[in-house]
Formats: sequence, C-alpha cells, structure tokens
Amino acid sequence: PLNNALSPPPDAMSGVIFCAIFENDKRENTMNIPTRITTARIVAIVLMLIGMFVSDFFIPELSAFYISCGSFNIYIINLIWCGIFIIASITDFLDGYLARKWNQVTDLGKFLDPIADKLLVDCTFIYLCITRFPGQLGVNLYLVIILIARDLIIDALRQVSAAKGKVLAANMAGKLKTVFEMVAIPLVLLNGFPFAFIDHSWPAGLHITDFIVYITTIASVVSGALYIFMNLHVFKEDK
Repeated sequence: PLNNALSPPPDAMSGVIFCAIFENDKRENTMNIPTRITTARIVAIVLMLIGMFVSDFFIPELSAFYISCGSFNIYIINLIWCGIFIIASITDFLDGYLARKWNQVTDLGKFLDPIADKLLVDCTFIYLCITRFPGQLGVNLYLVIILIARDLIIDALRQVSAAKGKVLAANMAGKLKTVFEMVAIPLVLLNGFPFAFIDHSWPAGLHITDFIVYITTIASVVSGALYIFMNLHVFKEDK
C-alpha cells in the first residue's frame, strides 16, 4: 500500500526516536543534579545578601535580638547568616564532587560555580565591612578591597586563558586561601566566638579573629601572585 511505502522502515523509525531521545537527554543533562545544586546555591546566596543589607540598613531593631555571652554578644540575625553561609560552603564542595563522580561536568556548571563562589565570599566580606550592629566585629575596608581586587585579577586571567584555549596551572595556596575564607567569615559573623571569651578585652584590630582575617588576606595575595607567575605563558603572543 502507498502509506506503507511512504513510511520509514521500523529500523529507521527506531533510529529517529533514539536520536530524538538522545538529543533531549543532552539538553536535560545541562541541568543535572550538580548544576541544580549550584543554581540553588546562587538563589540562596542572593536572598541571603538581600536580607543582610536590608536588615542592617532598614531594620536596626534586629540589634535588640542577640545571645549574650557575657562580655560579647552574638546577634541572632548574624547567626542565621552564618548558618546559611556554612550550608552554601558545603554545597560548593558537594556539587563539584558529584559532578566529577558522576561525570556530569558541564559548561553551565563551570560558568555558574565561580559566580556562586564570588557572590558568597566577596559580598559577605562587603557586608562585614559595613555592618553597624553595636560591638560587632567587622573587616577593614582596605582588606576587603585587596580580597576583591585579587579575585577580579584572577578572573581576568582566566578569561584571557579561555580565549586562547590554554590550561591554567593551579596551586595549593589558592585552596588554602579558600579554607581561610571559609573559616574567617563565620568567625566574624559570630563576633569572634569562641575566641572572644579570651580576647574580648584586647585592643580593636588585634583579636584572634582579626589575625585570621589578616592571614586570609595574605594567603589571598600570595596565592594570586603565584597563580599569575605560574601562568605567565598565557600572556605570550601566539605565533
């Protein structure tokens, strides 16, 4: 019959269906579980950052809610931000681990992950630089500028490298810098707890938490300098 003659053979039809499913799977794999975790982290970070600045500038009454530790206070709102920060930091490790374990590394994931990292760390440092709660530890403006400038320079280097199709060499100092950041930020949010039991009467800027922030800044600068030195080949013009 004519209809049968015009219809593709069963094997060909199966191949068409398989190709369509395969193409759909490839599209869906872009938003796999690791990438969804990264996306959820970005959403949570943005909401946290909005909450940080709104609470600090427009709801000063929140400073009345705190846990008294005798010589210092832990503000409830900063305790909440600290919890969200720690969870976001854990998911930062989790999505990368799952992506590598399940072989689900995608270009979208590689694009979103550093955005989430910079939002989480740099914007939280900005908040800690301008927070106005009474007696709350903060981070010096100049240190925040150094930390953010370092990240911007390294990001620019990565863009140049990607444009030239070159691979950048990593260094352990960069990972050490990340560890210090993940330790320093919760300590400042918690107003120096637990070290504040010891150093609450020490001069401003000389608390144990302050020195951890200083070490974090030094690690950031050193890791950035090493990163640039180890990847000077990126700046060589291709012949």
